[in-house]
Amino acid sequence: MSQAIEALLSRSAKVDVVPYGRSLAAEIRGVDFSSPMDDATADTIHTALMRYGVIFFRDVEMTPLQHVAFGRLFGDLTTHLFHPHVENLPEVTILDNHKDRPAFTTDVWHSDETFRMNPPMGTILRCIQRPPHGGDTLWADMNAAYEGLSSAMQSFLSGLEAVHDFNNFRRKFDHLPLRERHQKIAELEEQLPNPVIPVVQIHPVTGQKILFVNELYTMSIKGLRADESKAVLNFLFQQAKMPEYQFRFHWEPNSMVFWENRRTQHYASNDYLPDRRVMHRVTVGKDERSLKKALHRNS
Repeated sequence: MSQAIEALLSRSAKVDVVPYGRSLAAEIRGVDFSSPMDDATADTIHTALMRYGVIFFRDVEMTPLQHVAFGRLFGDLTTHLFHPHVENLPEVTILDNHKDRPAFTTDVWHSDETFRMNPPMGTILRCIQRPPHGGDTLWADMNAAYEGLSSAMQSFLSGLEAVHDFNNFRRKFDHLPLRERHQKIAELEEQLPNPVIPVVQIHPVTGQKILFVNELYTMSIKGLRADESKAVLNFLFQQAKMPEYQFRFHWEPNSMVFWENRRTQHYASNDYLPDRRVMHRVTVGKDERSLKKALHRNS
């Protein structure tokens, strides 16, 4: 599969794909965001995303509406239940953090929204205002993290399933009276029943094996005692923290990063307070472009 992806990228003449790490992260150059994007360019971007997991663009001038249009080239967009959004555009989440509104849950290694029955494919984050210092985002390649485990550990993890939960977002309701707080949480628990997800996922496009547990949303491993589950998860959570698996991005205004939520985890460094950091985020649910390519190949 990787050879096929490399061949597709080598045939693209419209944009340049510049790798940064051995397996994770590439810069995309030569994309014109000022006009509607053609299918060939979108396919190249999608192919680069499948190959490198994290792709980034510099000096991207776009409106929130154009941000939405770009995201929809790759699939339906989701809306976030707990963050504010751009007026009249619920698909564009606003992450605006400063001394009076510190970051919430972003400075923990995680994959986005694994508390959903179908976690999103990817996220497109654009920098609106960066702090004078700090505020970088880091990503970890969870295929490399899996490959770095011993064969005995890989065998042990095969077939195990983990329970996920929206967990820390429960704190959003701490200010409410007790009865109202319980009611709000009960409503969310009905809307977001705990998904049970394999600890090792097979990537549907590349076939890679991915370690799919994260410190923010993964609660327990089914079939293990509580102490066993905690010990195994704590070990697995450490894998994302290995520098050898990571890519670190320094934001500039109008920088934009598109990452694969299935293959990577990320961490937003909360080292810029009391300064301000403002980002706009669009989240892609189902990977519609992969489905479209599969249908085209089979037709």
